[in-house]
Amino acid sequence: MDTTKMKDINVFEEAAQNTSLTSAKRGQLKIFLGYCAGVGKTYRMLQEGTVIKNNGVDAVIGIVETHGRVETEALVHELEVIPRKSIKYSGITIDEMDLDLLLERRPQLVLVDELAHTNIPGSRHTKRYQDVEELLNAGINVYSTLNIQHIHSLVDIIFQITGIKVEETIPNRVLESAFEIELVDLSPEKLQQRLAEGKVYIPQKAKIAMQKFFKKGNLLALRELSLKYTAKRVDIDLLSYREREEIIDVWPVESKLLVGISSNKTTEKILLIAHRMAADLEADWYAVHVESLQQVKYTEKSRNQLYRNINLAEELGAKVVSLSGSNIADEIVSFAKQKNVTLIITGLSQRSRWQEIIRGSVLNKLIKNASPINVLVVGSDLQTSSNHKPQSVKPMQYRPYILSFFSVMAVFFLSWLFPEWLLDKNLLMILLLPAIISGILGGLSAGLFTSVIALGLYDLFFIPPTSSFAITDLRYLSNIVLFIFIVSGVSWIGRMIRWRADSARYRERFVYALYNFSREIIGAENFADILNRAMRSIADAFESDVITLLPSESKELELAAKSKFGLTLSETEQAVAIWVYKNGHHAGKGTSTLSSAKWYYVPLKTRESVLGVICLMKTHIDKPFSPEQRRLLEAFAGVIALSLAKTTK
Repeated sequence: MDTTKMKDINVFEEAAQNTSLTSAKRGQLKIFLGYCAGVGKTYRMLQEGTVIKNNGVDAVIGIVETHGRVETEALVHELEVIPRKSIKYSGITIDEMDLDLLLERRPQLVLVDELAHTNIPGSRHTKRYQDVEELLNAGINVYSTLNIQHIHSLVDIIFQITGIKVEETIPNRVLESAFEIELVDLSPEKLQQRLAEGKVYIPQKAKIAMQKFFKKGNLLALRELSLKYTAKRVDIDLLSYREREEIIDVWPVESKLLVGISSNKTTEKILLIAHRMAADLEADWYAVHVESLQQVKYTEKSRNQLYRNINLAEELGAKVVSLSGSNIADEIVSFAKQKNVTLIITGLSQRSRWQEIIRGSVLNKLIKNASPINVLVVGSDLQTSSNHKPQSVKPMQYRPYILSFFSVMAVFFLSWLFPEWLLDKNLLMILLLPAIISGILGGLSAGLFTSVIALGLYDLFFIPPTSSFAITDLRYLSNIVLFIFIVSGVSWIGRMIRWRADSARYRERFVYALYNFSREIIGAENFADILNRAMRSIADAFESDVITLLPSESKELELAAKSKFGLTLSETEQAVAIWVYKNGHHAGKGTSTLSSAKWYYVPLKTRESVLGVICLMKTHIDKPFSPEQRRLLEAFAGVIALSLAKTTK
């Protein structure tokens, strides 16, 4: 038996052990996706359902349309068929899936054909996918079938291809919630042959269909669309697996590009090249800007150029990302490996030879650390590659200490040239200058290193007995202790200043994220779209797993959306969420309320009421959210709550 079937059986066995937990464990949805009617979705679903049943799983048919196909009807007889419910509409009796009977019967697996089907007026739900969602919420697993043209986000594309406006659609969130999507494929030639043989529609209807929707050009385009959609889903599953298993090695299964954005005008040329390459490869691409201490020195012209480059990247369709860190190359490489990027595109270094010696080369460090990711260096119109020979970045690790040493030696050299200008006691105060500067720029270790060198030389040449490190006059010890105390204090203050600068940039980044988030939510079309966009944005901004809980008609909290498949809350965590919903206050990890919880909970509330709860748990960093992050989360929650309140009016 293949691993896929074994996985399905394990899922159903686990569900059987939890049948008493009606709302504690949600059922799993598997979708058999095809590009057109007749490719064999229903047949494949019945095949797998039969295998699952033969392995001890309680599998039944909720509703299946055989369309008179002999092979399909033969498989139907292998499974228990739940009787349909008859509904009268316009003087006609029509059979629909009996949802209540299925909920009462509570099988482990239900086979439901045509997920995008519209139910007859008088049914409990308007759409069949809503019936399926109720089954899933009851802990029942579901197999269902779907054609690519019924996905809501692809309706416009389908119309451009076929000229037909598809009315029966399902929201993307339904597919995103599926634990598996299996592509059922068939070549257009074989599909047309099946159509001609009457295995899809009756002969008269088949002839009309081949002249309209089933033209070979349409079938080829729809087939490519279904293949790409499934490949994209596989890519998402792969990224989720890599994050879950904390895999940082690059797996070049799909081309992904990354461009670093700076305040340089050459970035415009690099972005255009990356855009063309991404289009040729049909690849996703990222435009990454790393905020560092160097931005403090930006002129107004440089900042304007940076903003133009970011706007250009957005216009070209890149996924623009802002990072923060003191080491630009390390931040870019870390992000690239996290997103499984296969090619980094960058330009030549804009620093002079002297600047590269003093500050190092971002390009050289990027090339050195990027392996196994390929790095493409784009030439500049203003500089030649001969001006940028590789430099070793190793001396950069010792640069603060080397500069500190030479600064101390420079002070002693000046005191030797002009001894009449300085007293030996004044020299000690002057030596504070290089020590303090080293502590501010290089940190406490660099400051203490400079202090040791300065005090050692001062003791050797100026404290009696000279030419010796011995100290006979203990009064000098107070000066030495004060010297070290001042350097340590200033170094600590310098560290605090750098930390505050980093925090300011961090807050600026999140304000930008709030702006993008608000713009994203405003563009949502409906209730489900708001939740889907919110989940994606919050998960990316806070690097967290996210679950949204909303009250059902019975006022009980139910899962409404989640950032990725497989996220669930334990009974204890659900109790915390209920408390947050009832009291309208945040709680959970890192707070003073129910702090033993693993998740952090934020209420979705307006002035009138609480609409739901957002649950977050960081994916990589095991520490609570900072105060700035909490404020931003509350702002996000306020935007979501207002949007949901407007859509439900």
